[in-house]
Amino acid sequence: MEIELLFWEGCPSYPEARTLLEEVLATHGIDAQVQMREVRTGNEAEQLAFPGSPTIRIDGQDVDSEGARSRPALTCRIYRRPGGGVSPIPSREQLEAALG
Repeated sequence: MEIELLFWEGCPSYPEARTLLEEVLATHGIDAQVQMREVRTGNEAEQLAFPGSPTIRIDGQDVDSEGARSRPALTCRIYRRPGGGVSPIPSREQLEAALG
C-alpha cells in the first residue's frame, strides 16, 4: 500500500492530518510508511493535480474524491463533512473508507 501526504509548507494543517492518518493506520494494524511530499510551486501543484494542503492519496487515489476535483493551487484545503460543516483535514471516517 502506497500512502502519500502532499502538503504546502504555508498550511498549518498538515501535521494534524499526518497525526490522524498515523493513528488510523495504527488502529487498523496497517504497517505502511507515509510518504511526505512537499509541493513548492504553482507549477508543481498543476503537475501533481494538487487541490491544496493537506492532500492524502492511498494507492494514488485521493481520500476525498469530491475535493480532489478542485483547481490545483498552493493553498490550504477544505474538507466537507457529512451533514454539513468543513474541516482543514479529512475525517477519520474518510481515511478509514479510503483504506478499505
